[in-house]
Amino acid sequence: MDRLDNTIRPYAWGSPTAIPNLLGVEPTGEPQAEMWMGAHPGAPSRTDRGTLVEVVDADPEKELGPAAVARFGPRLPFLLKILAAGAPLSLQVHPDLTQAKEGYADEERRGIPVDAPHRNYKDANHKPELICALTEFDGLCGFRDPLEAAGLLDDLGVDSIKPYVDLLHAHPEDAALREVLTAILTADPEEMARTVAEAAAACDRLGGAYAPYADIAHHYPGDPGVIAAMLLNHVRLQPGEALYLGAGVPHAYLQGLGVEIMANSDNVLRCGLTPKHVDVPELLRIVHFRAGDPGVLRPEASPDGEEVYETPIDEFRLSRYVLPEAGTTHDLTRPAPQILLCTAGSVRAGEHDLTPGRSVFVPAGEKAEVSGTGTLFRATVIA
Repeated sequence: MDRLDNTIRPYAWGSPTAIPNLLGVEPTGEPQAEMWMGAHPGAPSRTDRGTLVEVVDADPEKELGPAAVARFGPRLPFLLKILAAGAPLSLQVHPDLTQAKEGYADEERRGIPVDAPHRNYKDANHKPELICALTEFDGLCGFRDPLEAAGLLDDLGVDSIKPYVDLLHAHPEDAALREVLTAILTADPEEMARTVAEAAAACDRLGGAYAPYADIAHHYPGDPGVIAAMLLNHVRLQPGEALYLGAGVPHAYLQGLGVEIMANSDNVLRCGLTPKHVDVPELLRIVHFRAGDPGVLRPEASPDGEEVYETPIDEFRLSRYVLPEAGTTHDLTRPAPQILLCTAGSVRAGEHDLTPGRSVFVPAGEKAEVSGTGTLFRATVIA
């Protein structure tokens, strides 16, 4: 197995301290938002054999296993991250696989450079994802019941929001949600900025359930995403709890440290809370306008001590081992590629000693015995 040297991305919303504290290093004073573990060409992990992209490209069947290559192609199908949100991320949604393929092909035909700021599809893959909290973790996930959202907005006492409240009482529910989100995102920018300012002042005054939106407005003054965020479920995960985010589900992470895993893609359509491009027509085509419970996941324990976070897709499978004593060895050998990540304590993985934030890549079929006292996350595929 290969010890991984991983890139930390300094996005502006990142916490300056959470990842350094996990790694046991001094903060730089700059935001450290995500640590990427995998073979994404934007920031591949490095090994003694080269980047993980180079390692996989040299012999895909050996590194990934024949079954994974046959199913997902000659590339590592998942990307593992440590995510540290010190401020809200953009309100966003991801396409399904068909939408991603069609959108990517269309933008390629139109000659839009892949790094153009108005480009929606950076690749032809979908991006289902799972976030597992390492600390208390706040996020927004999926639409609230429209009547609940109407009540939340109405209690702000902002006259310019009343039309949205009225729309949310209409039927059917999916049409009501679509109309309100469309109205918010296409409103006159100056009028919306005034509405957001009034709503932010009301959120500050009311506190309680409104506190997350007051904080969002502090980071994104005047942004229509502040009002759109109030249409979504607010979720507070406790350590070990997780959220699965499938295609079409609007979401945003607000604050906290977590382990995130996703299909190996960078396709994001933004709804707000960002200075970046918002393609409203394409966004409205992708969003699923369905209200419902966000579905907090807790791991399912197996007899061998593995705790699995069950999801409906095969590109990734995330589980964890909480190792209580150094004398016990677990055999994690699997006919598929794996990344093992320590998040607490000290874990021995093959010849490597892992402390929090350190990880290894295990090629398909390679012996993978672990022991120690701590918490180990295991990322792999179902092939």
